Amino acid sequence: MDLIKDVANELDIDVLCHKILVNVCLLTSADRGSLFLAKGIPPNRYLQAKLFDVTRDTELTDALKTARSQEIKIPFGVGVAGLAAQTKYPINIKNAYADPRFNSEIDARTGYKTELILCMPICNYEGDVVGVAQIINKTDGSKEFSPRDVEVFRRYLTFCGIGIQNAQLFESSVLEYKRNQILLALARSIFEEQSNLECLVTKIMTEARELLKCERCAVFISDTDHCESSHLERIVQRPGGQKSAMPALPPPAPTRFHTLFELGAHQSRTTLTPRHDYKSTLASIALAVAQSNKALNISDVADWRRENGMNALDVDDAATVRTMLCMPIVNANKDVIGVAQLINKDNGCQFTEGDISIFEAFAIFCGLGIHNTQMYENACKLMAKQKVALECLSYHATASAEDTSKLCNDNIPSAEIYNLYSFQFHDFDLTDEDTCRATLRMFLQCNLVEKFHIPYDVLCRWILSVKKNYRPVKYHNWRHALNVAQTMFAMLKTGKMERFMSDLEILGLLVACLCHDLDHRGTNNAFQTKTESPLAILYSTSTMEHHHFDQCVMILNSESNNIFQALSPVDYKDVMRVVETAILSTDLAMYFKKRAKFHELVENGEFDWQSQEKKELLCGMMMTACDVSAIAKPWEVQHKVAKLVADEFFDQGDLEKLQLNQQPIAMMDREKKDELPQMQVGFIDMICLPLYKVLSDTFPWIQPLYTGTMDNRQRWQDLAEKVEMGLTWIDHDTIDKPIEEFTALNEPIKDVELTVQTLNCSKPIPESSSSMALVKPLKTSFHSLRRGKSSNFTTRPARSKLTSMFQINVRGGKLSGKREAAGAGEEEHRGQRQPPHHAAAGGAAAQGQAQGQALPHVVTVEPQLGQPE
Repeated sequence: MDLIKDVANELDIDVLCHKILVNVCLLTSADRGSLFLAKGIPPNRYLQAKLFDVTRDTELTDALKTARSQEIKIPFGVGVAGLAAQTKYPINIKNAYADPRFNSEIDARTGYKTELILCMPICNYEGDVVGVAQIINKTDGSKEFSPRDVEVFRRYLTFCGIGIQNAQLFESSVLEYKRNQILLALARSIFEEQSNLECLVTKIMTEARELLKCERCAVFISDTDHCESSHLERIVQRPGGQKSAMPALPPPAPTRFHTLFELGAHQSRTTLTPRHDYKSTLASIALAVAQSNKALNISDVADWRRENGMNALDVDDAATVRTMLCMPIVNANKDVIGVAQLINKDNGCQFTEGDISIFEAFAIFCGLGIHNTQMYENACKLMAKQKVALECLSYHATASAEDTSKLCNDNIPSAEIYNLYSFQFHDFDLTDEDTCRATLRMFLQCNLVEKFHIPYDVLCRWILSVKKNYRPVKYHNWRHALNVAQTMFAMLKTGKMERFMSDLEILGLLVACLCHDLDHRGTNNAFQTKTESPLAILYSTSTMEHHHFDQCVMILNSESNNIFQALSPVDYKDVMRVVETAILSTDLAMYFKKRAKFHELVENGEFDWQSQEKKELLCGMMMTACDVSAIAKPWEVQHKVAKLVADEFFDQGDLEKLQLNQQPIAMMDREKKDELPQMQVGFIDMICLPLYKVLSDTFPWIQPLYTGTMDNRQRWQDLAEKVEMGLTWIDHDTIDKPIEEFTALNEPIKDVELTVQTLNCSKPIPESSSSMALVKPLKTSFHSLRRGKSSNFTTRPARSKLTSMFQINVRGGKLSGKREAAGAGEEEHRGQRQPPHHAAAGGAAAQGQAQGQALPHVVTVEPQLGQPE
């Protein structure tokens, strides 16, 4: 019982096995014994000697040393011990040399003579063999192990089986703890070392070699050049899934390696591997694993070489490679980025299943580390490329020295000459040079150059650079930026808003107005999102506004363009905050988000706008008011600007149809251009009027913005009503034409030609009627003539350059009429205009020419005939 207790509480597998053998020798009077532990998984299970030839007096350290020097492995079913393990029955041999299962090689090597052998399987509580104990020869002179010895041996080993299993579980848990600690240390190493791939891989290999007890480690890094073809194919793919018409790219090249890291017992080395050199044993096996993406556990490398036809090698390293565990290294996309190898297990055996499991974890960490390091190296390269690109961009985006010198030496006209104080300012009469001079005048008039010590040449260069960085789109271009900045200037000066702003804020607002649409592409934020453009990837909200601010910062950071260079760090930070907040406020989504708060403050009678939150809110409303201020300009200016805006929107709509195969919204659909007047009315009612109303109520000096918007709303409403009558406006250069009247008595009308497709009359027209003589000059163009109940007909030309309405009356043998130009809203019309339902009633079409002008748009004929024949 004491001997059982001695082994029951022992969890050290080495100490336990030593105690078992010593106690068994005492119980059975055996001379010596050996203990084998079962390894492997079916059907490849085998016995490995844990302790060998242990006597009662053998010390544990000596026994372990002897066992490790022997490295005895016995497959199940082979030899005496292997047969006992396979059959689970004890084997008692009285004459070892007479038994064919006995192997006498050990006796020959040690000089010891084995006569008696008793082998007993050791099973756990589930009945599985966990080992085999073997005792040899009796010390009391007996010629055999008696049945009593066999029974004692069996009973004692029953308890020992439980103890061995517990000790193995404990050993596994300790080993797993050590493995986890090593993996955690490895993880720390990965995140600590991301700048140097060689250092990272060396750390990983060192940890792996120490944990898995092997002679060497090697890591091959894949050459990723072959992946560039698919990458190139992705980047040339156009939005909407359409690929460019570039030649077909070749298929990806086979896996290749460009770097080999090796770690031996005493040194490590890094080798750049030529792409054509795969004839070495290590490279050949690594290539096979990379291509199959599966681990490879080789027990005999020489056999593997022969099986794969590698007998003749240019670089023969097979002599030093006996066993190998090879594992693919993959990234997050499951792409093979390398191969890791463990070479030559220290005990000379094949790598175990436990080794494979641990090495898989190492490979995962290795993949993370290599991927992160490569990403870091790529990021560094990209940053370097970006720096070079920015240097090139700065050079080309910055105004030339000649242009800067010319602007510096120009005489800058006064603000009155440029009409900068007026809310009715427009740039139509200004040359490009004048737009820069007008901008410069605004900075001078606000005394910003002197207050903030802005070098005059730097300011001139900055203005020219900002102008240069606007694209030549139809509306959101440099001239739009100038108009927005001028409106801000007028609000500050004429509208007296400068009373609420500091000088630094005035500087920031003017800069923001000039830069608020930098590098605009003629498309809005929604288009960037739909096309998944790089800008949309960079900025998820206010996409273009963030880009405009970034371009502003880029120009300021360009050489000799920083107009803020004389500011203190605190002032520089404050003015950049004003610029950024103001530019982002031009996103109408931001306006809708903040306007309720602004209206609430105004309705509560707020008069103190000096806190930062209220100041930013006020500046945001002012930026929106300036951005849409074209709606408040005189009608001639507003009408022309509206067409520019519409053309830019229609261009985006065309892109959506072409690239995205999507139907654009109405305001961007060229086919719905006649609806623009009504959409303008909706835009004014939703955005402009509420904004200008609340601003003018609080700051009465900017009332002209509200008044001008109201006047233009009436104009757009009139046009919208005419569109409902079937009149168009968008195709014509002008819409304000006077009314022309003409009268013809009994003479043919030669300057008016009509083509009537349908004519309905309530009374029949007799061929002999005298009135027909008056109609005959027109009848020569008739295509058809239908009689019906209607007393008039309407006609619309197939093509027209001038929108107008005609009335032709046939009364008593006289023809008289007048042409009314659509859009003439300032003078009272003297003729009777047909109501809208007349424009849609007839369904006829006519075309003609009157006094060199375009055809009449609506024709009404009112026959005055006698009784039919």
